Amino acid sequence: MKIGVLALQGDVREHIASLGDCGVSARSVKTRDDIDSIDALIIPGGESTTIAKLARAFGVFDLIKARIGSGMPTYGSCAGMILIADQILDGGPDQEILGGIDVQVRRNAFGRQVDSFETDLSFAGIGGTTFRAVFIRAPWVESVGAGVEVLASFNGHPVAIRQGHLLATSFHPELTGDNRIHRFFVDQLCKESSKVRL
Repeated sequence: MKIGVLALQGDVREHIASLGDCGVSARSVKTRDDIDSIDALIIPGGESTTIAKLARAFGVFDLIKARIGSGMPTYGSCAGMILIADQILDGGPDQEILGGIDVQVRRNAFGRQVDSFETDLSFAGIGGTTFRAVFIRAPWVESVGAGVEVLASFNGHPVAIRQGHLLATSFHPELTGDNRIHRFFVDQLCKESSKVRL
């Protein structure tokens, strides 16, 4: 299984390390050849507008969008959640999205950098105890479509969602040392996808 972490901005090394702890060899990707060579993708946190612009500059934006549309398992954390949502609230006039999950997401919903926080969440499907979630300038989900599964919520807002081959979290599991969400992505999305070459 070949999993790539989009290496344009954000916690690339941390995601690769988390996947390594799950027994999966992952690598950073940012070119067309890189994207063509992988079976699944993680889009890390950062700044969603910047990631989209860099994806355009590297000539991979449309390719990633097409591969998501054709069923490539993809996990977006924080900014990655914004990028794979179908609708964004409070986005800039030049905000581009990859789309895929039938949700409406609000950018920076929990506040600015100084409002970052951690909390324990119940996350469906990962087993064990609650998950310690790290929120940094995080979005939340305003509304979900009929085909979207809410995996975790905080203060009445979904913060972890799944729709078929797509997974998204408002928070940063790669910063915690708890790799259950990465394991969930590998076991429940990647291995179940007919697009993944095992």
